[in-house]
Amino acid sequence: MRILVTGGAGFIGSHYVRQALGGAYPAYADAEIVVLDLLTYAGSLANLAPVADLPSYRFVHGDIRDPALVDRWMSGADVVLHFAAESHVDRSITGAADFVSTNVGGTQLLLQAALEHGVGKFVHVSTDEVYGSIEHGSWAEEHPLEPNSPYSAAKAGSDLIARAYHRTHGLPVCITRCSNNYGPYQFPEKVIPLFLTNLIDGRKVPLYGDGLNVRDWLHVDDHCRGIQLVAEHGRPGETYNIGGGTELSNRELTGLLLEATGNDWSMVEPVTDRKGHDRRYSVDITKIQNELGYAPRMAFTEGIAQTVSWYQQRRDWWEPLRAQAAPHR
Repeated sequence: MRILVTGGAGFIGSHYVRQALGGAYPAYADAEIVVLDLLTYAGSLANLAPVADLPSYRFVHGDIRDPALVDRWMSGADVVLHFAAESHVDRSITGAADFVSTNVGGTQLLLQAALEHGVGKFVHVSTDEVYGSIEHGSWAEEHPLEPNSPYSAAKAGSDLIARAYHRTHGLPVCITRCSNNYGPYQFPEKVIPLFLTNLIDGRKVPLYGDGLNVRDWLHVDDHCRGIQLVAEHGRPGETYNIGGGTELSNRELTGLLLEATGNDWSMVEPVTDRKGHDRRYSVDITKIQNELGYAPRMAFTEGIAQTVSWYQQRRDWWEPLRAQAAPHR
């Protein structure tokens, strides 16, 4: 079996690859994993260093918008796990073109190649941000898509194209929509690693607006385990929400990170709120629970403690990346 993983040098994709090659997913124990990644600022071969010498791993440096390259590596693939995306909201606000080109155009090119080569399963990894913002309750998968940023709009477009390839051509596509991820190897412009690396260095952290925007937090290991369940057992044409079950306001999250690093609120700098900042995200995970037996396993207290410790110990990984990070998320 050959698994093609796009964006496999990024935060979530590399975690999946390390887990799969480490034997965490028995159904894929004998699989060859091919990682296709452009190595933009958020992707790094350092993320894949723990598995780089394994015979079942192969890295291909390239762009999902390159038709010839995609055609070459789609040939022989049994499963595609599509993580590759431009994903930073702030960057999409200042420049949306790459988000549309990569997230929409790149996804369409991959879907077409998968169709032509008879791929057995295509898992398109998306985000809860496509739903917009919800004041009360949680989104089920049938909720209309109402994205509010260029990033989330581009992801919504890619979701619709993926759905269309199933409905029009019968391509066995599943879509996953996750809540906010955290964990090791996350590029230090996202809120948790940004705040941690700043605090470790004695720098203040930027808190948007009143800090009352709410997010559901999902450890990357739980997310990847959910993706694996969908890859193995998800029904073609279906969408599955994957959540972590820990809702926190940004202010509450900041307080926890300050405490974990031995700092106080004097290290917080209020900044002007982001344009179009979604107030609250919350996904209903009933469907993936009932159909596939998913439930988050990592308690947030344990997961954040492990994450804090990792960033404290891995300055060698994050310090060279800081100059490339956007100011804040």
